[in-house]
Amino acid sequence: MQAADDIAARRDLDPQWVRATLGQARYLPQVAKFIQPPPAGTPKNWAVYRSRFIDPVRIAAGVRFWQDNRETLARAEAETGVPAEIIVGIIGVETIYGQQVGTFRVIDALTTLAFDFPTNHPRTKERTEFFKGELEQFLSLTHRTSVDPLSLRGSFAGAMGMPQFMPSSWVKYAVDFDGDGKVDLFNSAADVIGSVANYFKAFNWQPGMPTHYPVSFDTSKLDKEALLAPDILPTFNVAGFVSKGAVLEGAALQHKGPLALVELQNGDAAPSYVAGTENFYAITRYNWSSYYALAVIELGQAVAAAHRR
Repeated sequence: MQAADDIAARRDLDPQWVRATLGQARYLPQVAKFIQPPPAGTPKNWAVYRSRFIDPVRIAAGVRFWQDNRETLARAEAETGVPAEIIVGIIGVETIYGQQVGTFRVIDALTTLAFDFPTNHPRTKERTEFFKGELEQFLSLTHRTSVDPLSLRGSFAGAMGMPQFMPSSWVKYAVDFDGDGKVDLFNSAADVIGSVANYFKAFNWQPGMPTHYPVSFDTSKLDKEALLAPDILPTFNVAGFVSKGAVLEGAALQHKGPLALVELQNGDAAPSYVAGTENFYAITRYNWSSYYALAVIELGQAVAAAHRR
């Protein structure tokens, strides 16, 4: 209740409304379980991860979505420079184009994680503060838009709608792309498309730049440790990248911006590698995972190819 009063004061909300709303939130033990990282030593496997997202069902749903929203996707691409296939890839990976938007009451998920975040998590303090902020944004957003905060359902982490925006992302990046005077990321495909494109524009999407290039290695001068040190943050110019043993071909050799060596583990098999650009990094701002980013890219490519056919 003290937190409710603090939120009300900071956001200029009715304290009784905030108290009554939080008073109806329920602790969800499964949310606390789902937020835990995988056990230490769990091998990552790009091939298995990829197979969860690039499949016939998701591709077919993506083609239907593209056909139904062809003009809107073209407008979003023209206005922001974000390719339609990236927008389509995001929405497909997140919710299969609205088929799986989540079943948890958002108020329950956010309150569980704001006030009862698992204490054995390696980043408990940081994550607790994050979810307190998201809860505050959620209460402010629903109050301002006259939406019942108890009615909205989303992911176990409180992400909402077709693009699975957290409340803070909804506030900062969601746009009214269909011009009806409100933002609806649950039911308006146009608002979803415009908002995803706007998100990437805000994270410095570079129009016309590839997301990644193929890469191999010259083992005689390979310094893989140095190449992987910055993780997925593009750091090396082409000359510096090549000098450490990375081998690029064709258009990659003319790339003007920085590159990163992105490693994708394949369980017991050899890892896969790509040279990621600033646009690859931009996709990881949506979900901080190189596996996620490449799944988005490859689903978008598969849907685009099927749509052309």
